[in-house]
Amino acid sequence: QMQLVGSGGGLVQAGGSMRLSCSASGRTFTDYALGWFRQAPGQEREFLATFNWSGSYPFYADSVRGRFTISRDNAKFMMYLQMNNLTPADTAIYYCAARPSSSVVEVTTAAYNYWGQGILVTASE
Repeated sequence: QMQLVGSGGGLVQAGGSMRLSCSASGRTFTDYALGWFRQAPGQEREFLATFNWSGSYPFYADSVRGRFTISRDNAKFMMYLQMNNLTPADTAIYYCAARPSSSVVEVTTAAYNYWGQGILVTASE
């Protein structure tokens, strides 16, 4: 089992920035590709970003490309999501996730085996 624990989040004004963190334990960190998703009230969980075990070749959803940046620090078993120029539409619970590393870019929730507990992000007007 891999355990993922997300942190960060809170309230930010529109146009502001926030960084989410996710710590991992329990498995060989570099065996896993990582991703971020979010779920707004009444909506399905939405893919945001993913990359492979080395942090190379990040792939972003159109809704966040150019505003959000995914990164990882394998030495610290950490993953991050830097979010800039936030709008009220970004208000959601954010989840970090992990799946066995492969050459395929996976954007569906079903492809990810492990999930963090969720981090609430609220962007106000």
